[in-house]
Amino acid sequence: MKKQRIFPGIILIGFGLYFFLEHSQIEIFPGFYSWPTLLCIVGIAFLIQAYSGNEYESILPGVILLGFGAHFHIANNLEIWPDSLGIFILIISLGFILRTRKTNTGMMHGMILFVIAILTLFYDKIMTSFGILETGTYNIEKFWPFVLIAIGVYILLRKK
Repeated sequence: MKKQRIFPGIILIGFGLYFFLEHSQIEIFPGFYSWPTLLCIVGIAFLIQAYSGNEYESILPGVILLGFGAHFHIANNLEIWPDSLGIFILIISLGFILRTRKTNTGMMHGMILFVIAILTLFYDKIMTSFGILETGTYNIEKFWPFVLIAIGVYILLRKK
């Protein structure tokens, strides 16, 4: 981190506001005083560091932490919010895509994760739309993790 004062400054301000509101018994929304809020604060600090300090590699951890914290808050308060693995993959893919806008690297990773997230989130609807192919899709369902492993090994071992 080039500008060492931005990230810790935002963390201290965020935590200070959090504890001040907690001790003042000012509740912004139900469940505000919990660990997902702390994740959001750290994520916001990373994002401010990334955009104001021109350290765009901090976008990915910022989006992940803010996204995960927001997800846990929303999942606890909204019944219609999906609470599945696909949401986490979607948040990570969003982080890669947003980082790509500034660094021009990682778009393929973000898009692969985005497709996996969409397939995971809408798996039941996708499988019912194939209806007749249920026995054939069972084999695909059984072996798709190996496809992901193969893609990961390829990305690790390929030469530029």
